[in-house]
Parts: sequence; structure tokens; C-alpha cells
Amino acid sequence: MSLSLLLPIAMFGLFAALAWLAGDWFSSKNTRAEQRLDEFSDPQLRSEREKDKQSSSKSMRKMLEKAAPSLAKPLQPKTEEEVGKLRQRLQRAGFRGENAPTAFLGMKFAFLMAGLALSGGTVFLSGNFSQNALLRAGVTAGGMFYIPDIFVFFFARSRKQKIFRGLPDALDLMVVCVEAGLGLDQAMRKVSDEMKKSYRIISEEFGLCNMQLQMGRSRGQVLQELGARTGVEDLQTLASILIQADKFGSSIAHALRVQSDAMRVRRSQIAEEKAAKTAVKLIFPLVIFIFPGIFVVLVGPAAITMMREMFPKMNGG
Repeated sequence: MSLSLLLPIAMFGLFAALAWLAGDWFSSKNTRAEQRLDEFSDPQLRSEREKDKQSSSKSMRKMLEKAAPSLAKPLQPKTEEEVGKLRQRLQRAGFRGENAPTAFLGMKFAFLMAGLALSGGTVFLSGNFSQNALLRAGVTAGGMFYIPDIFVFFFARSRKQKIFRGLPDALDLMVVCVEAGLGLDQAMRKVSDEMKKSYRIISEEFGLCNMQLQMGRSRGQVLQELGARTGVEDLQTLASILIQADKFGSSIAHALRVQSDAMRVRRSQIAEEKAAKTAVKLIFPLVIFIFPGIFVVLVGPAAITMMREMFPKMNGG
């Protein structure tokens, strides 16, 4: 039997086995309604299931923690500056754990090995060891190596957008608290408590600042670290304004109000800019997708009539 016939048969068998396993797993699993009914009939069943989930998650976490250092060892940064940059990238994406850099590097190495295995296995099974096939395999493995970086980039961008959208409301609440007689530290604590449901990320950041202040760090250092940790330009500007207001003894409430108004003006300008770009962006889908259909509908009948009426006369003439 030739390799060209054996490879499709093997792929069909692999996909059939995977489909059978998936169907067997889903069929053996009860629906959510059945699980809820079982929990109502037996209250202890719910606690047992929660314990099973916690134990499985803990075992998975322990396994990843054990495997991550060995996987991340070839990719460990060489200098403290590189370690700091990597930790700052992960912090801006929301990963502040002590083992976050090790887990991130371990995931990159694991994705690289998976890409090499996938692309190398495809090349080996197909028997095509040409230069183009090997180049595609290398590109595939390199692309999978950067998949964790792509996820971290999107997480960080989403986090920055959420902070940018909720920061004016947080500043307004801080202005109200400061004008009511609270200090800046108490105002940040109040904002952290009140915005847990609406803007969870801002609540977490202000809560971390409050914890650092309680540990004895200076307010200037905490505010500077807040701006650097999030990577949001408005928070960095706010930190500089609050540090200057605290240093020169000016009104903190006035500084917060000015910053909040400036951020709202900036958000309205960004919205107007996007609205102005809409007309230009609509040109491409109109020309590519809508205009050909309109052209066929309007010009098609006339073209068919011309073909039926004019071409016979021209041939006859």
C-alpha cells in the first residue's frame, strides 16, 4: 500500500477515534439541569462535586508548577533588567503572581515543542523533505512559540481599555470623597470598595495601592508604581499630578476634577475621531461587496437586452 493512500486512511482513523471519544464523553456527562436536580435531591452531592473540582484544579496547578521551571529553564532571562521587563509585561496583562514569568516561559517552550512535533510529524508522514516543507515546519513552530506573547498582548490591551473607560468615574467618586472630608488614602479605599462590581480592574489596582500604603510605603512611590504597573498614560499623568499636589500643598480635589474633565474631553475626542473615520472605512466594503451587486442588478438587464437585440443584427449585417 502506497504512502499517498495510507496517510488519508490514518488521518480518517485518528479523527474517527477523536470523534468517538468526544461523543462518549459528552453522552456520559449529565446536563446542567440534571445536575441541579441531583444537587437539590442530595445536598451533599454539591459539596462533593465542589471538592472534586477544587482537588482537580489544585492537582493541575501543582503539576503545572512542577513542570514550568524545567520547561522555562532554557528561556530564562540573563539579566535583572530583562526579568523586570518581563514581569512588567505580565503585570500589565494582569498576571502578578510570583511564578508568572516562569509559567509564561514554560508555556512558550511547551508551545514550541508542540509546534515542532506537529510540523515535524506532518513532514515525516507526508515524506516531503524538501526545502519548502522544512521551511513551513520551522515557520509553524516559530509561530506557535509566540502564541503566549499574543495572548499576553491582547490581555494587556483589553485591560488598558477597561481602565481607560472606568477611570473618569473613579476620579469623580474620588472628588466626592475628598470634598466630603476624606483623605486621599481613604478616598482610594472607598473607590476600591465601591467599584468592585462596575470596574473590577480599577478596584483591584486601588486595593493594591491601599495595601502598599498600609505596609508603610510612601504615597509617591505607590502612585508612581500604579502608573508603571498598568501602563495607562492617564494613570501615569494622574500619579504625577497627585504627587505634585501633595508636594506643594495644593488642592487634591481640584487636581482630580481637572484630570477627570480632561479625560472626558479626550474620550469625546476619540469618539469623534472614530466617527469621522467611519465614512472612509465604509468605502472598502461598499466597493468590494455592495457595489458589484448593485452594478449587476442595474446594468445586468440592460446588458442582456443589448446582447439579444444588437448582436443578432450585427451578425446579420
